[in-house]
Amino acid sequence: MGVEGGMKCVKFLLFFFNFIFWLCGLALVVLGVLMQVNLHNTLNIKDPSASGAPIVVIIVGVVIFFIAFFGCCGAWRENYCMVTTFAVLVFMIIIIEVAAAIAGYVYRKKLSVVVEDSLADMIHEYKNSTADFRKTVDKLQEDWKCCGSNSSMDWRGFGPDGMSVPDSCCVNVTQDCGVGFMMDAAKVHQMGCHDALVKLLQDNLLWVIVGVLVIAALQVLGIVFACCLMRGIRSGYEVM
Repeated sequence: MGVEGGMKCVKFLLFFFNFIFWLCGLALVVLGVLMQVNLHNTLNIKDPSASGAPIVVIIVGVVIFFIAFFGCCGAWRENYCMVTTFAVLVFMIIIIEVAAAIAGYVYRKKLSVVVEDSLADMIHEYKNSTADFRKTVDKLQEDWKCCGSNSSMDWRGFGPDGMSVPDSCCVNVTQDCGVGFMMDAAKVHQMGCHDALVKLLQDNLLWVIVGVLVIAALQVLGIVFACCLMRGIRSGYEVM
């Protein structure tokens, strides 16, 4: 005997919310992958701790993806055991999400050091690295109109004269435009890339934290619907 009246409405609401959770899980996986690629390929950040937030987001997304599918099946089939398991699992996921959000907020303060170390490594390895690596560094400096980590002076070991920078530091990029013009603000960007990158990463991480907390809030509502449906299913069993 299936649930009737208001409980049937709760059943379909739970099914709908699980479909939304399923999409949110998929979105978190995509977001985590994009964060990981952006950190390690686009920005060449090598600090292993930088992978923490993206990996947690990916794992949570995968778990939500499967739990939501499980919840959809339980709601549609009106299976008390499946709905109960779904509610318990979602509660555990909420705890993990809140913990991850707190960890992400704390990690935002460490980003400055991570970015500074990564930029220092990029500058140090630039001359002896692969063409793809140099192209990545050049694109970073051209796109952000910056030079070095904190200033153009970070490139003082780039040329034998101690006054040259990569061409990507130039205001107008041309062949050998950075030779001998390190301190010339009219030809070479004097501002470093550090502050701009830190702000970019902090803003992106903040949006991820907000997104995770919003999903957690929706999941609380899902647990409420699950509990209502569990009560309705149990009442149906008692009537039988």
